[in-house]
Amino acid sequence: MDGTLIDQTAAIVRCYAEVIQDMGYPEPDLATIHRSMGGPMRSTLEIFLKEDEIEEAGKRFRARFPVIMFDGLIVLPGAHELVETFAQARIPQAILTNKHGPTARDVSRHCGFDRHIPVCIGNKDTEYSKPDPLLTTHVLNALEAEIGDACLIGDSPTDVATAKNAGLPCYTVITGAHSQDELLDAGAAAAFDSLVELKAAFSL
Repeated sequence: MDGTLIDQTAAIVRCYAEVIQDMGYPEPDLATIHRSMGGPMRSTLEIFLKEDEIEEAGKRFRARFPVIMFDGLIVLPGAHELVETFAQARIPQAILTNKHGPTARDVSRHCGFDRHIPVCIGNKDTEYSKPDPLLTTHVLNALEAEIGDACLIGDSPTDVATAKNAGLPCYTVITGAHSQDELLDAGAAAAFDSLVELKAAFSL
């Protein structure tokens, strides 16, 4: 979702920064927060906080983020067109994210993705997080899809690892926090400038 279909960076980074400062720390480096995104919330908080502070910080983040989460939200170019094209071709789609599940579904509804993507699985919906292949298996089962018939589209090394761990190809876009070289070095099958370019490469 984040960095692939939407750009919600401003609200996410702001929320992390506010929570970290609320925990008694100085203002964190915003670029570090940005580059850490894509993994579980814990992986970002661990950069700045002590282990015994993570759970409380996570609660504060989940309480704060819904208040500001639509501030500055951008649907990335080509997102709706790609989703609608897959839907017209009767290709099942799911959103697989480390964003908190209920929040992810709120964003999906807000942006209109839920019209064509009924399956949206996020953090806390299962006991797994990306890149655990058990999470990917759970999503494929929800789609009634086989590994050999599926691929993952993402924007981060975490997405690439998620795909590789499940035996899926990963096609990426550089609209998140990572460069083409970083994504290809991580093992992406391809790295495109945008979803518009990706759609064209898929001949859709």
